[in-house]
Amino acid sequence: METIKTLIQSRFKTLSLITVALTFSIIVLMVRIKLNKSFCYLFLVWNVLLAIIPYTITMYLNTNKNLSKLKLGFWFLVWLAFLPNAPYIVTDLIHVRIGNDASLWLDVLVILSFALSGLFLFYLSILDMQKSIVDKNKRIPIETSTVVILLLCAFGVYLGRFLRYNSWEIISNPQVLIMDVLNILMSPFQNADAWFFTLGFGIFLVVGYWIFKNLNNCRED
Repeated sequence: METIKTLIQSRFKTLSLITVALTFSIIVLMVRIKLNKSFCYLFLVWNVLLAIIPYTITMYLNTNKNLSKLKLGFWFLVWLAFLPNAPYIVTDLIHVRIGNDASLWLDVLVILSFALSGLFLFYLSILDMQKSIVDKNKRIPIETSTVVILLLCAFGVYLGRFLRYNSWEIISNPQVLIMDVLNILMSPFQNADAWFFTLGFGIFLVVGYWIFKNLNNCRED
């Protein structure tokens, strides 16, 4: 209990910003539900809850300074499995196509609010993980590793959006998932859409990371 209290106190400003962002997203969603009498975007709440998991993991890691390298490695793999859920919300903009013209602006606002909340959690979690890794091993090229992680996240988003996989299937259905991944890797020309999406969305995440990190550094200075 004392650990949770200390964590909240040390991150009060950041947690306040997250709360404001998520509250705004929920309010906009409720307005849409009220006006359109439709619950079709309620899945965004579940998506943003999944996006919170990686940030929760890195908050825990940053409060546990005595964590062994083995445990850090375990939590890193769990974190990496759930991390693509945060930027995945950006691709939910695809659902705007089925909306009617009269509420198009509201649909865009709802999805963008959740997507920005997801990206905020995403980049905060990455910066936290960087601190945890550097604390344990300063020889790791952290920036290069981060770019690789961002590209892996983009690939994970592709698997989720177009092949309809989710994070749980790494455990529940690993054989089929591995076969699909190997097929994409071994037959790049037959799966050009996967590579184009991974590269394009990966660059988007890298640019966002660079902007977020520099803004964060300016705030600390």
